[in-house]
Amino acid sequence: MALCVKCNAEITDGAQFCPFCGSSQAVAPAAAAAPAPAPAPAPAPNAAYYNAAPAPAPAPNAAYYNAAPAPAPAAAKVTDHTAEFDAKDISDNKIIAMAAYILGVIGIIIALLGSRDSKFAAFHVRQALKLQICSILVGFFSIIPFIGWFATIVCEGIILVLEIIAFFQVAGGKAKEPAIIRSIPIFQ
Repeated sequence: MALCVKCNAEITDGAQFCPFCGSSQAVAPAAAAAPAPAPAPAPAPNAAYYNAAPAPAPAPNAAYYNAAPAPAPAAAKVTDHTAEFDAKDISDNKIIAMAAYILGVIGIIIALLGSRDSKFAAFHVRQALKLQICSILVGFFSIIPFIGWFATIVCEGIILVLEIIAFFQVAGGKAKEPAIIRSIPIFQ
């Protein structure tokens, strides 16, 4: 018994057509005699790949090694200047430096006239003067109705708190710049 070339049904030997699918059973003589193709041999390993010398290490980047070192980070701005003043200067001129904060513009004038040679008092006169200038500038907001009035009251309150803090720092013998004022570029 032979098998159909199309549907693999059993057919009689020598049949020209399959009784089940109707396909022709004539086989080309070359196709019938040709043996099945042999599987392709596995490719040989690439000898150049396995026998090659290792790749040379890349040359060092001259621009990297000859470049200037990175700049050092900028030093943090010092806001506590207490160590810059003599202890005797601090103790002798505390009261005059406190007057600069409490008495406003009059206190600044008294501090300037009362201790001309004191670096400690001069430092606090500068800080009190910065606060007074800010107070004057904030006063211009009061020109604007409602919102300006509210902004003026809030800002003047902040400046008053900064003056009180500075007063107590002077009483403790400290020489620190006021918190918000030190970050304003025109006062540096």
